[in-house]
Amino acid sequence: MHLSPRHPRYRSLVTRARLAEWSQKGLVVPEGLIAHGRGEAFDYLLGERTTPSARKATRVAAQWLRAARRPVLSVNGNVAALAAPEIARLQHALPSLGVEVNLFHRTPRRAALVARTLHGAGVRTVLGIRPTAKIPGLPSDRAFVDRRGIFVADVCLIPLEDGDRTEALRALGKRVISVDLNPLSRTSEHADLPIVDELVRALHNLSVDLEMRHGTPVPGRFAPFNAPAALRTARATIRYRLQREAAPRSRRAPPRR
Repeated sequence: MHLSPRHPRYRSLVTRARLAEWSQKGLVVPEGLIAHGRGEAFDYLLGERTTPSARKATRVAAQWLRAARRPVLSVNGNVAALAAPEIARLQHALPSLGVEVNLFHRTPRRAALVARTLHGAGVRTVLGIRPTAKIPGLPSDRAFVDRRGIFVADVCLIPLEDGDRTEALRALGKRVISVDLNPLSRTSEHADLPIVDELVRALHNLSVDLEMRHGTPVPGRFAPFNAPAALRTARATIRYRLQREAAPRSRRAPPRR
C-alpha cells in the first residue's frame, strides 16, 4: 500500500503499517495492536505533541538515569517494533544502560526476534533472552527477568502500559520511569516518574538530554519529581483541549503554545 507523505495522518499510518508488518512476523502480538490504538487515542487528546510538562519529566528522567548505578530499559514487542533505533541511540548516549527483553506474551522465538531486531538497529548487548531470575509477586511471564538486568537494577525505564510490573518493581525498592500516553493508567499512577508522551518522541528527547551531559552525576542522588502534579497537568491538558473543541468556534481561545 502506497502512503503519501501529504496525507494529514501520514506518520500515524506509517506507524500502523509497521506494526501490522511486525505482527505478521511475530514480533508484535494482536494484543499489542489494541494497546497501540489505545495510546494513539490519548495522543490525539494531548495534541500529538510533547507537552511542556512531559518535556520537563524527560529532563528529570535523564538525570535519574545518569545518577543510577544500574539503569535498565525494558523492551517488549511494540517497543522494539517502534523504537529500536532510538533505543540504540539511548544506549550509545548512556553506555551503562542495560537493555532487556521482557514480554507478557513470551515464547523463546519471540524473545529471540525482539533481540535480533534490537541488535539490527545497533543495540550492543541485549539481556533477558533466557531469563535467570523472577520478580516475586508477579503472576505473568513479565516476572521472568535477567539476573544481570532488571533483577538488580536500581532504576527501570518501562515504556508502555504495565501497571502490575510497575507496582512489583517499586515493591522491590526500584525507581520506575514510565513512558505511557495514558495519564489514567496504573502504570502512570504508580511510576515514580511518569512521562506522558508518545514513545518515539520521549526516547528521542531522552537521548538529546543524555547527550548534552549537564554536569557530573552523583551516583544515587536523584532530582526531586512531583509525579501526581505531572499527571494532573496531563489530565488538565486533555480537559482543556476537549472543552476548547466543544466550544463554539467564535468563542474558542487561541491554542496554548
